[in-house]
Amino acid sequence: MLFYVCAHEQEDMMIERYTRPEMGRLWSIENEWQTILNVEIAACEAMAELGEIPAAAVENIRRTAKFDVARINEIEKTTDHDIIAFLTNLEENVGEDSKYIHKGLTSSDVKDTAYCIMMRDAAGLILGGLRKFREVLRRRADEFRHTPCIGRTHGIHAEPMTFGLKLLLWSAELERDIERLTRAQEIVSVGKLSGAVGTYSNIDMRIEELTCRRLGLTPVRLATQVIQRDRHAELVTTLAIIAGTMEKIATEIRNLQRTDIREAEEFFKAGQKGSSAMPHKRNPINCERVSGMARLVRGNAVAALEDMTLWHERDISHSSVERVILPDSTINVDYCLAKLTNIVDKLLVYPDAMLHNMGRTGGLIYSQRILTALVNKGVMRQTAYVWVQRNAMKRWLEKEDFRTNVERDADISKHLTAQEIDGCFDYKYFLRNVDEIFKRFDL
Repeated sequence: MLFYVCAHEQEDMMIERYTRPEMGRLWSIENEWQTILNVEIAACEAMAELGEIPAAAVENIRRTAKFDVARINEIEKTTDHDIIAFLTNLEENVGEDSKYIHKGLTSSDVKDTAYCIMMRDAAGLILGGLRKFREVLRRRADEFRHTPCIGRTHGIHAEPMTFGLKLLLWSAELERDIERLTRAQEIVSVGKLSGAVGTYSNIDMRIEELTCRRLGLTPVRLATQVIQRDRHAELVTTLAIIAGTMEKIATEIRNLQRTDIREAEEFFKAGQKGSSAMPHKRNPINCERVSGMARLVRGNAVAALEDMTLWHERDISHSSVERVILPDSTINVDYCLAKLTNIVDKLLVYPDAMLHNMGRTGGLIYSQRILTALVNKGVMRQTAYVWVQRNAMKRWLEKEDFRTNVERDADISKHLTAQEIDGCFDYKYFLRNVDEIFKRFDL
C-alpha cells in the first residue's frame, strides 16, 4: 500500500497519482472531520427539537463550532484518542455550549455514522462513473454491431461473432454492477446513535431517528457499540466485483492488442513513448494499470470480510483497516472507471485485421457447420464428428486446407453436395441473430 502526505498530515489514501479530485476531497481528513461535525450538530438539533437542550445553544454551536486539523493532531498526541481530541478542539472554540456536543453519545455513534455518509457519497460518485461507462460501451457496441471477428475459447479460434457483441456483453455486466452497488449503497446509508453497547442508555431513541433523517440516513434497527461490519464488507466486496469487471475488459483489450492479433488497441497520443529502449513500442499501459489496481481492491475485500469479526460488542481492530481500505477501494475504482471509460471511448478498432484473423485457420472455424449439416442428412452424430475431426486434424498437423479436405472426403461427399459444403463456409450465418440480441438491450 502506498500513501501520500497531504498538507496537514499523512492520510490513509491512495497515492495522488491515482486520486481524482472529487473523490480525493471526499476522503480528505478535512472532510472527514467536517462530516463528523455535521453529525454532532445534527444530533444537537434533534435534542433541541425535543427540548433537551436550548435552541440558542444550538445556534451558537452552528456558528462557532470550528476545528483545526493541526490542533486536533496536537491534542491527540496527549489523549491518544482522535474523537476526544476533536471534541477538545471544538470546546476551545465553542465555549460553554460545547457541553451539549456529544451528549449521551459514544465515539462510534458519530464516527460510524460519518463513515456511512462518506461511503454513501463515494458509492454515488462511482455509480455516476458506471453509468457513463455503460453508455460509452453501448454506443461503441452499436457502432461495431455487425463487425465480424473470431470468438476465442481457451485462447483458440472457435466461431465467428461480432466485436459489437463483445462490447455489449461488457455493458450488460456493468448493468449488474450498477444494481449491486445501488444495493450496497443502500446497505451503508445508515446511522447509529445508541450509545456504548447499543442500548440507548443515555440518549432518547428519537434522537437517532431525527438525526438520521437530517443526514439522509436510515437508523439501524439494532447495533452494538458499532454498526455491524457486514455492511462495509458488502460495499467493498461489491467494489471488488466491479474491479473484476474492469480487469476483465482491460485484459481482453490487452490480448487484442498483442502484435500477433492486433484487432484493437489503446489510443496512442502524439508524443507518447512506449519504451526507453525500443522506439517502436505501443504498449497497453493503461489497461495494464487497471489490471494491477484491481488486485488491490480484491485484497481489500479480504480485509473487509475479516473486519466483520470483532470481540463481544466491539473492539478497535477494524478501525485501522477501514482507514485504509474504504478510501483506497473507492478512490481506486473511481480512477479505474474514468481511465477505462476513456480507453474504450478512444479505442482503435481494426476490422480488416479481424477478418484476416478469421481466415488464419484455413476454415476450421466452420467445423460445426459441417458436423450439423451431416447430422441433418441423417448421419449419426458421433460418426459425423469423426469424419469432420479427421479433416480438421490434417489442417492442424499438415497445414492442409480444411475446406479442400472436406470436399475430398469420400464419406462426407456421399452426404453433402459441393454447393452444400460451400454454404457451410459463410461467416454471415453465425451472425444472423445479432440484431435480435441487441434488441434485448433496447439497441
